[in-house]
Amino acid sequence: MATNAFYNSTLHKRLSEAGLPPLPIPLSSYSAYRPQSVSHSESPFTPNFEKKGPFYRAQTQDSNDSESQLFNFGNDRSNDSGRFADNVPLKPQHEQTPSDGELSKKGDPDLDKSLPIPVSQRRKRRREPEKKGFFKGRVPWVVYIFTLVQLTVFIVEMVKNAILTGTPIEIHPQVNPMLGPSIYVLINMGARYVPCMRSTDGIQNSPIAITWPCPNTTSSDVTSPMNQCQLSDLCGFSPVPNPYVGDTLDTQPQPNQWFRFIVPIFLHAGIVHIAFNMLLQLTLGREMEKEIGSLRFLLVYLSSGIFGFVMGGNFAPNGIASTGCSGSLFGIIAVMLLDLLYTWKDRKSPGKELAFIILDIVISFVLGLLPGLDNFSHIGGFLMGLVLGICILHSPNILRERVGSKSSAYGAVTTKRRKKSKDGMQSFVKDPVGFFKGRKPFWWAWWAVRVAALVGVLVCFVVLLNNFYKYRTTCSWCKYLSCLPVNNWCDVGNIQIQNPNANSTMNRRDLFSVVDVTLLQGPWL
Repeated sequence: MATNAFYNSTLHKRLSEAGLPPLPIPLSSYSAYRPQSVSHSESPFTPNFEKKGPFYRAQTQDSNDSESQLFNFGNDRSNDSGRFADNVPLKPQHEQTPSDGELSKKGDPDLDKSLPIPVSQRRKRRREPEKKGFFKGRVPWVVYIFTLVQLTVFIVEMVKNAILTGTPIEIHPQVNPMLGPSIYVLINMGARYVPCMRSTDGIQNSPIAITWPCPNTTSSDVTSPMNQCQLSDLCGFSPVPNPYVGDTLDTQPQPNQWFRFIVPIFLHAGIVHIAFNMLLQLTLGREMEKEIGSLRFLLVYLSSGIFGFVMGGNFAPNGIASTGCSGSLFGIIAVMLLDLLYTWKDRKSPGKELAFIILDIVISFVLGLLPGLDNFSHIGGFLMGLVLGICILHSPNILRERVGSKSSAYGAVTTKRRKKSKDGMQSFVKDPVGFFKGRKPFWWAWWAVRVAALVGVLVCFVVLLNNFYKYRTTCSWCKYLSCLPVNNWCDVGNIQIQNPNANSTMNRRDLFSVVDVTLLQGPWL
């Protein structure tokens, strides 16, 4: 009965009508086709019993549909519109590429490996060279903008010096060793100069009338008209009250050009000065901004520069006019030092990098001991950089391992952009209470250190400002941090009143210029 049922079935009739399978086509006729998915060891007609392909999908349908799809290949070979026409091995496979809309919805093919990449995009990627140079990865906008501003300001300095003195570089009464404008032009443009910022002992309470060198002076003769200006003429900007005989330190109004703690960051004393600083800024500064981000970098850069000038205003000689961004760059060096210590085990040669950083710091501080240089700006910028680095950098890797931080460890200085941490400021803003839940004691201890360091440096900043404007006190030994007790070097920069004629009220001050040059030695060059 089973045999009769088979011969009477529809399947038997179809097999009889189909006849024998056709002979294989010669291989020469296949030269136009280049199948990519068929193995040379398999026949095109070999059934595929893996859980993929047309046969596996056909088995999931009802029995009648399965039979029709399985045995119809002999008669319907030319039908390309069939359900499984694209899977015929001998048919040239047309690559199906997603449209632009599908790409935009599904994301970047590089990120989604399951999504096929269009051929046009593959060719485009092969042709596009990898970006190199200053604009590779995250763009350090703060470094580029500040460098552009500082170069522009320096050009203005040279032009103004040329207009006032006749030459862009000071050559009279002496040559500027930094190949730049005269110190009087720098004071007039905003260099940190204490007599323009507060009442100074020996000036406001001087028993004799005082005259000052003019910004356009080219003479060392105290009786020359070029040296007969008032303090307000030398300082420029907002009117500075000129001191008179009989005034006291409490006489109102007082000089108060507070912006001289900020403006000197963008001023430089000469070509040599700005060349060294810009080279360091465009190498080390650029890499650090890419690593920690523009906002953090801006905070460290400005805070270190300002704090350095505030410390120099308190402890450096009153006659020193200070310019330059070396205090800011010392803050960046401090952040780099912390980054090295935090990722010590992840570095290839941390000892060598540490040696270069220490060598740069030591040499720069030693140069700051030379007469006329303000080493306090270097020290202040470095201290501020250390404190802010503790506050804004990720925790040391060894500590992060102990507390089991979920976010990625703080990596070494690199140009690659790091993924945003899920354990940072964004999570704190979204859930302030949950941010502190489940924290380990080491985490709380490290945050206590951060808070204490930040509070300490803020208190120190307020105390120094209060001392600068109100108490005007200094320590007797602090000057040795910026000078060596050799040949009266520690007296260089102090304002000295000279009276060439006992019956004359004409007086001459010895103004000593200062620049804060940083020697470049380190792995970032």
